[in-house]
Amino acid sequence: MNKTIHRASRVKRHIWLDGELVTADDQVATETPVAMVYNGISHVVMMSTPCDLEDFVTGFSLSEGIITGTKQLLDVEEITTDKGIELHATITAEAFVGLKERRRNLVGRTGCGLCGAESLDQAIPTPKTVNSLLQLSHKALQRAVVALADWQELQKETGAVHGAAWCDTQGNILAVREDVGRHNALDKLIGTMARNHFTSDGFVLVTSRASYEMVSKAASANICLLAAVSAPTSLAINLAKECGLSLVGFSRQGRHVIYSNEQRLVGETS
Repeated sequence: MNKTIHRASRVKRHIWLDGELVTADDQVATETPVAMVYNGISHVVMMSTPCDLEDFVTGFSLSEGIITGTKQLLDVEEITTDKGIELHATITAEAFVGLKERRRNLVGRTGCGLCGAESLDQAIPTPKTVNSLLQLSHKALQRAVVALADWQELQKETGAVHGAAWCDTQGNILAVREDVGRHNALDKLIGTMARNHFTSDGFVLVTSRASYEMVSKAASANICLLAAVSAPTSLAINLAKECGLSLVGFSRQGRHVIYSNEQRLVGETS
């Protein structure tokens, strides 16, 4: 049965304040299962906010190496049921062969942990090397940090989602994607960048911590700088240094901390 699942839902809430209980409406972010189905075979189910889903499947397919370019993603059909959403992606034969080989390698594994990986090499693959000599100013990064909140419409409604923003070299925000999952928000952003043919001259600002997965996904899109409002992890820093990505944490108004490839940020902050 097809139906519409909205990105936010209205619920009743009861607020206890100074000894009194008040009933009111609230807007909460929707979280629903989203299945990625490639050429009829279900590959993965993600818990996601049901918006910008074509961007999501595009970005996920690129950042996970299922496809190497948008031309390999031939069609996307969204099917909504009472249980969630299925994104039926049709990919080229070449890409599908690679996906089937990857799935075969997962069959029979007894190890538990990172996505069925049974070795350290499989758990933490080497990220793609960032191919960019672009330099950015501290002032541009600060401009984006200050402006980001105004772009987060769903966050204003619900207070429960992460955002990922694509910013040009001057720090102007060009696109923002939101989701309850930080990885999903970044995948959606990578998807819209690919679908709309954005150039790689710019940087990404995310409203989460910077984990190694976020570094890997950014590097897969040849993003030269990833700035996060929260802290990075040790593995994220090591991978960023290895692949040539500039990693910035604690990006707040008037302050940011550079953890790798600091030479990419130049100039004064004001």
